[in-house]
Amino acid sequence: MNDTLAMLAIDFIAIIGLLLLLLIIGGVITAVIMYQVDKRQTAHTIRRNYPLLGRFRYLFESLGEFFRQYFFAMDREEMPFNRAQRSWVYRAAKNIDNTVAFGSTRDLKKPGTYYFLNCPFPTMSEDAAKTQSMRIGPYCREPYDAPSFLNISGMSYGALSRPAVKALSRGAKKAGCWMNTGEGGLSPYHLEGGCDIVYQIGTAKYGLRDDQGKLSDEKLVQASALPQVRMFEVKLSQGAKPGKGGILPGDKVTAEIADIRGIPAGQASISPNRHPEIGSIEDLLDFIEHIRVVTGKPVGFKMVLGTTNWLDPFCEAINKRGSESAPDFITLDSADGGTGAAPLPLIDSVGLPLRESLPILVNKLMQHGLRNRIRIIASGKLINPTDVAAAICMGADFVVTARGFMFALGCVQALQCNKNTCPTGITTHNPRLQQGLVPEDKAERVAHFHHNLVHEVEMIAHSCGVSEPRQLRREHAAIVVDGGSSVPLNILYPES
Repeated sequence: MNDTLAMLAIDFIAIIGLLLLLLIIGGVITAVIMYQVDKRQTAHTIRRNYPLLGRFRYLFESLGEFFRQYFFAMDREEMPFNRAQRSWVYRAAKNIDNTVAFGSTRDLKKPGTYYFLNCPFPTMSEDAAKTQSMRIGPYCREPYDAPSFLNISGMSYGALSRPAVKALSRGAKKAGCWMNTGEGGLSPYHLEGGCDIVYQIGTAKYGLRDDQGKLSDEKLVQASALPQVRMFEVKLSQGAKPGKGGILPGDKVTAEIADIRGIPAGQASISPNRHPEIGSIEDLLDFIEHIRVVTGKPVGFKMVLGTTNWLDPFCEAINKRGSESAPDFITLDSADGGTGAAPLPLIDSVGLPLRESLPILVNKLMQHGLRNRIRIIASGKLINPTDVAAAICMGADFVVTARGFMFALGCVQALQCNKNTCPTGITTHNPRLQQGLVPEDKAERVAHFHHNLVHEVEMIAHSCGVSEPRQLRREHAAIVVDGGSSVPLNILYPES
């Protein structure tokens, strides 16, 4: 018996040794072939000059983002969102302790840093008030009393996966906030959770287009008949790509998504860079009024502000027509807003950041007596209490965030949204990758993130001596400028 076992062991070792030898021989042959291929090819200089070894450059380059994120970048260094910001969202979404110890790791002298100016007699807990709902579209047949100041920004089904949209819809219902469809049209998964819906109308009119790609009144009526659809948002531009339409790669245009959008399957979905019907201020107001008459619901538009010389004529045109003709809301995006795919020059270098554009827009509306008529929705990189509270200080009535809720779903900022390879299943249509995202579980995290963010914005408001966030004003915050000193927002951006 022992001899038999010994012989089996010897045979096993011999087989393993043979396999290793074959592996080594195979590796050497492969290396020789790769060496010859690299030496003879002419497309890549590094591989031609350093055959075989040069290939490691591409490997290390592809792994660079991973190593920077997890090993080399400090908590406050990474972009577009650093580890400290993401960590706050993860803990808020999991509804676990979000306190920190010892001291802040934030550089309080860095230009652009917000301070909130606490008062000596903060609001007592028993005197605190819940933020009340705010009416949007007072002249509509069906105005919308929006319950929360924090809501889910536009993210299309197609850019996001089916389970991601389901989780956001269910989470929005639990949180009591609205969910914007993004420009990809209204899918069954947006409606599944029962939340309030803002139907975004992009330049391609996805979901609302006729056979010629123009806006269909018949489809507008059908969409507005759904009780969950509370408002319509005309997308003029977004912060990540001003002057460029939506981009959905062909491998993400499945048959179902193509049917929802009304486009061919498997082909890249490239939206026009603007609405052909809207070439002037008058055209914009006519377009908004038409949709409002057809649907009976509030209608506004989304933009990132660049040039500002059109704002006075815009407000004057509204007043000439009458305040009823005004858009019911304006969603103001920031130049550092996000997207699934955008050209680098646009995502890096076009448009104004929210901290500059928001006071400009609010002041213009105040100058022309339209501030109480038009609701302002702030968008763009607002995922933490500090930035949300600062936007409210500068005049926002509502705040929307997309990437904040993506982090709540489990996004790890892998920066693969445009490649259909998202490792967390949020922006991919690969079933194997989607299986890790369970809508029932992630919906809870969406609701927790909403509630905890709202709670901590309320905490900032109470520290400043007001009873709820919408009472925050510019005098309640300051911003660090060049030189390291801070200037109160009401001095830097005085109200008109």
